[in-house]
Amino acid sequence: MADLTTNFLGIKSPNPFWLASAPPTDKEYNVRRAFDAGWGGVVWKTLGSEGPPVVNVNGPRYGAIYGADRRLLGLNNIELITDRPLQTNLDEIKRVKADYPDRAMIVSIMVPCEEQAWKDILPRVQETGADGIELNFGCPHGMSERGMGAAVGQVPEYIEMVTRWCKQYYDKPVIVKLTPNITDIRQPAAAAMRGGADAVSLINTINSITSVNLDTMSPEPSIDGKGSHGGYCGPAVKPIALSMVSEIARHPETRGLAISGIGGVTTWRDAAEYISLGCGNVQVCTAVMTYGFKIVQEMISGLSGWMDEKGYTSVEQVVGRAIPNVTDWKYLNLNYVAKAKINQDDCIKCGRCYAACEDTSHQAIAMSADRTFTVIDAECVACNLCVDVCPVENCITMEAMQPGQVDPRTGKVVQKEYANWTTHPNNPGAVAAE
Repeated sequence: MADLTTNFLGIKSPNPFWLASAPPTDKEYNVRRAFDAGWGGVVWKTLGSEGPPVVNVNGPRYGAIYGADRRLLGLNNIELITDRPLQTNLDEIKRVKADYPDRAMIVSIMVPCEEQAWKDILPRVQETGADGIELNFGCPHGMSERGMGAAVGQVPEYIEMVTRWCKQYYDKPVIVKLTPNITDIRQPAAAAMRGGADAVSLINTINSITSVNLDTMSPEPSIDGKGSHGGYCGPAVKPIALSMVSEIARHPETRGLAISGIGGVTTWRDAAEYISLGCGNVQVCTAVMTYGFKIVQEMISGLSGWMDEKGYTSVEQVVGRAIPNVTDWKYLNLNYVAKAKINQDDCIKCGRCYAACEDTSHQAIAMSADRTFTVIDAECVACNLCVDVCPVENCITMEAMQPGQVDPRTGKVVQKEYANWTTHPNNPGAVAAE
């Protein structure tokens, strides 16, 4: 039986599934229900200082993007950090941690970019007994307009500076939550590392407007006829998050930095993908807001079953296993050749593969009078579009040609793999063929 216990920065939890800092972790009632449902840890919704009170809107706070079946693909929110009193939150954190000592309790914090503000709040957080803190340098709306959140996360010098303050005034793990609203995610991650961060978490939400109401001509969600940009999350952001996680995991300056993965985690498979790219755990928000706390039970059983099937006995054995296979485009093997194959027994003759290939790709699929679709190998470049548009899973597959076979498209013999671009025969500056 696979052991899902994780030890992230010395913080033990029964499984790698944590709740992200968000509405589901806003109060004691929610967090207790989450722990009872089986979540391994939580990041408490972001706390602020005791300065001017945070006031959230009382109209709609969320906008949505749906799939054809009305499945929620993306959620846009304009909610700010907690609007509950600081001491109320701290008291609740302390009580919950005392009652659930085996669960990870991380406190998210966002205060002005001034040393005294951090110096004031950190001892109070320390008194709760929480296992660590997460610095919210990612929120792209509302708070960023006040010089916090993403306004800090977009400036590496600020990240390094504030992280140093926190390491100076707080003696437990410090996690830096990164904003994706930046050109190169490796720069803020490296700054966090220079500042002494124990880990980074990513991604926070993406700056967005999800839709416009064409009757009122205002962005959704609309507050009295006006809208604002918000933070985009959910399954739709997962590809962006996976790429950013992989860049940090394999970058020389940040390689080895602990990572908590965030962004569209809905199933155990999503979690396994994040973990394979170097994450020690994952944080979940939108899936819980869609399906409720008990979704974690499916995640736990699914991940455990997959690990048993693959022979993994601990989560640690999965962490980073895919990283060696993430490379730059120039190192891809240009002698690898594949062709599309259509399983006629599974084909429902819808013609989507034909339309896509004929109109937008390489005219590599033929259609007979009785609507039988076949691949023209001499034209197929293995772009995979037909696979992607086919409504029947595994009806169309890509099959690799073996070295020594003649590619009917080019007339050339399929060659062996080359270790990298420096020795590839297609590279004019190749050192030598292997």
